[in-house]
Amino acid sequence: MIRPQRTALFGAVLLALGAIALLTGMLPVTDAAALGIRVWPILLFVVAITVVAELATAAGLFDWIAALAARWGRRSGWLLWLLIALIAVLSTVFLSLDTTAVLLTPIVVVLARRVGLNPLPFALTTVWLANTASLLLPVSNLTNLLAEQHLGGIGPGAFAAAAWPAQLVGVLVPLALVALVFRRELGRSYDDPGPVRLADARLTVISAVVLVLLVIGLVSGVAVWIPACAAAVVLIAAFLLLRPRELSVQLLPWPTVVLVCGLFLVVATLDAAGLRELLERLVPSGSGLGALLGVAAIGGTAANVINNLPAYLAVEPAVHGLLPGLALLVGVNAGPLITPWASLATLLWHERLQRLGVGIRWSRYVLYGCLLAPVTVVLGVVALWAV
Repeated sequence: MIRPQRTALFGAVLLALGAIALLTGMLPVTDAAALGIRVWPILLFVVAITVVAELATAAGLFDWIAALAARWGRRSGWLLWLLIALIAVLSTVFLSLDTTAVLLTPIVVVLARRVGLNPLPFALTTVWLANTASLLLPVSNLTNLLAEQHLGGIGPGAFAAAAWPAQLVGVLVPLALVALVFRRELGRSYDDPGPVRLADARLTVISAVVLVLLVIGLVSGVAVWIPACAAAVVLIAAFLLLRPRELSVQLLPWPTVVLVCGLFLVVATLDAAGLRELLERLVPSGSGLGALLGVAAIGGTAANVINNLPAYLAVEPAVHGLLPGLALLVGVNAGPLITPWASLATLLWHERLQRLGVGIRWSRYVLYGCLLAPVTVVLGVVALWAV
């Protein structure tokens, strides 16, 4: 398990290595500057969307949504699970996979316990969909934001029109596995837990309105950091007026930002040292099914070895065209389900489970991932190619 402090420490080490590469000339200053120009809007979006998600949670919005799902579930474990899956998909698509993994996980665990159901299928549904359902929009995953630039700056509409077949597979395959493995637990009925008591209904309503407007802004085609920052400013102002004690520097995801910056610098250094030329020889070219599967396999394997963000940055220069670019995203988004470190969202999810006392051995998680990742990646690529 990696805690935020260790994440920040690891990121600081990577930043130090990047600084050494700059000082020694291994990483040209021009390359580092070009990387900074490319990633600063993405990092700003990460900070803003994290603040929005944290404040919306503090306002009780996600608790209210989960309680509403429990009421709509009509005491059926199956129906409640499907509603939670729907929330996880929507959260991932519009608010990013890290939001789903970090903020929805404790909500679904607490909800499952309140109604007397096993929390594990709900928790696994959350983390798997956080990864595999992050293919539809640029805002769904940091890799998508990078890919949007690489694919010529296509907007959210064109991105979704091209990626929806893989997104559909990324939703259905994990749900099928959970339904098969946990069919007995999900077949139980539960008691209605009753309404949620909100600390401040005004903040809940404000957060709901801001979230709806934010979703509209994120799919409007405007640079995503603009509506995200606007939403963060509005919520910060609301909390300053109504509950100022909730505001602190801990709302900012510094460990994640430091880690991502370090990963970017290290990959840029490796690229300057000749990694691009090596991958150009290894990555298949073309838009045939075999080539697309090869691109996805390399991306998914690299993600499970080093983490999906540096894996994407490393392989991206060797991939050309819309379909190969989307196949790479399938590999690095739906593929990192095997090793614990393949996705930052998975590590954060596991930390939340540990704090909540929900146990799952990594060996069991890896076993599920060895089945789920290849099937999801292969079917996702086939869907892209066929449609």
